[in-house]
Amino acid sequence: MALFEFIDNAHLLGTVREVDTRKVSIHVKSDEDLRKARVGQLVSLQIPGGVETWLIGLIDKVIKSVAITPPTMNSEEVEELELEGASEEVVNTVRLTLVGTARWDAATSRNVFSRSLMQVPEIESRCYVLQDKQLESFMNLLVTAGDTEHSLALGVYAMDDSATAYLDGNRFFQRHAALLGSTGSGKSWTVASILERASKLPTSNLIVFDLHGEYRKLSYARHLRIPGPEELGQSSDNLLYLPYWLLNADEMQAMFIDRSEFSAHNQVMAFQDAVIEEKKAVLQELGKSEVLNAFTLDSPIPFSIDRVVTKLTDLNEEMVQGARGLKQGNFYGQFSRLLTRLRSKLSDKRYGFLFHAPEKAHHYDAMAAMVHQLMDYKSDKAQVKVIDFSEVPSEILPVIVALVARIVYQVQFWTNQETRRPIALVCDEAHLYLPKKEGQNPVERRAIEAFEKIAKEGRKYGVALLIVSQRPSDVSTTVLSQCNNVIALRLTNGDDQSTVKKLMPESLESLLDVLPIMDVGEALVVGDAVLLPSRIKITEPTEKPLSATIDFWSEWQQDADQPDYVRAVENMRRQGRG
Repeated sequence: MALFEFIDNAHLLGTVREVDTRKVSIHVKSDEDLRKARVGQLVSLQIPGGVETWLIGLIDKVIKSVAITPPTMNSEEVEELELEGASEEVVNTVRLTLVGTARWDAATSRNVFSRSLMQVPEIESRCYVLQDKQLESFMNLLVTAGDTEHSLALGVYAMDDSATAYLDGNRFFQRHAALLGSTGSGKSWTVASILERASKLPTSNLIVFDLHGEYRKLSYARHLRIPGPEELGQSSDNLLYLPYWLLNADEMQAMFIDRSEFSAHNQVMAFQDAVIEEKKAVLQELGKSEVLNAFTLDSPIPFSIDRVVTKLTDLNEEMVQGARGLKQGNFYGQFSRLLTRLRSKLSDKRYGFLFHAPEKAHHYDAMAAMVHQLMDYKSDKAQVKVIDFSEVPSEILPVIVALVARIVYQVQFWTNQETRRPIALVCDEAHLYLPKKEGQNPVERRAIEAFEKIAKEGRKYGVALLIVSQRPSDVSTTVLSQCNNVIALRLTNGDDQSTVKKLMPESLESLLDVLPIMDVGEALVVGDAVLLPSRIKITEPTEKPLSATIDFWSEWQQDADQPDYVRAVENMRRQGRG
């Protein structure tokens, strides 16, 4: 069955006059035909000898120019002819990018679309615009090809809002994805729309890193929260404590040790030795001989941080017997600043989720319980977990978010391949904890390195990343470069647009020129998960996140009571809104 039935007068745009791999120039004979062309419109070019095979292209540019003829005349002759109006020739050109091939597949007895190019068109090949029934036929082909058992319905195509736009759910998560757009462009909507569809799958497993509590009202999700100062000591299924012993050596050093200090190397050595001693003592007491023989400094073994502080204090104040009496020990006074930092962190209620967790969070089996809390997908509303990090101090936010991601990755790594189940990490506001490494402090560098490892190796162990950010130019280049799928909403900042363009194949860069002018909820979708690089209107989620922008002028027009600023000040002092 023929896919397209074109009528020259209605659909012919012109003929090919220049071909450069995926770039093609079309010569258009008349202004009337040129008016058929629109930037972003689809066109079709028939391959000579292939009656049922068509190349599909996307119009990048429409040009009407004037040429001076004949070229052999000198400048005076040309000028004289111009005055007579006899030397001008209108040259109409349409430039397009080839995006795939539509053909009849005899094996399946149906039309199919592929992003590969069977061959490039020959000079003088005819080019037709896809509109009306022809566009409908092609969009139906895309919808049919995309509507499979592993499809993810994201919205509708901007060029035909009757055609549902499907992503390949497997490829979308297998090869990581980036969702990028300015504030107010519809990022949270798009995230909520994806989560809503994923939650309907019986064993889906997604963890959302929610930094501002935007997703805390989603009814289909399990909600976890890093406890704030006013919740310390409480035990609840919704509170996620992250006791300090979960931190690895790099994370602990980044948090406690100032590398610029002269005695930093001694601080690192003494701190590590004290931690190892305490972990060994716990394992010996519990009779965990197998673990004792193989554990490392990074092994997540509960230990007492108070006893570590005591040992460091003893070393810092140690006096030893010398030839003429007592003298200062080898480390006397070298750990004073380290101990000050340690005690400051231990007493700071903002860090209570690390250092003031309930007693049961320090039991040997506490980590398994916490992992179940994070990665379970069998319980009610457990397919989507939303973790609220809004109570975490900004200076250690990168380490804490990376800690959760690292634990998930390592558990996946050590799970038997036969029983391993895939899991996706949705990294909202990623620029806040995944910045570029250049010039960052040790805390941020540790976080970035953890995510870079997941970005490079996570897919082997069933860990996917969905990076969400309003400032892609500030996000780690290594992490973004591993995202083979990009959903780009409106972006107005030039640096952000340039960053997104670098993620695209060179042949599709021209598509991104519309980024600053797209409407709210519109996105350019490019990557392995989509059949055709397309402009898509994202379907609005049934349950919207709490990210609506405040209407300042409308609010100012209304009478309202004065907020309780006294209460607000008290909330600020006690670090809680309760």
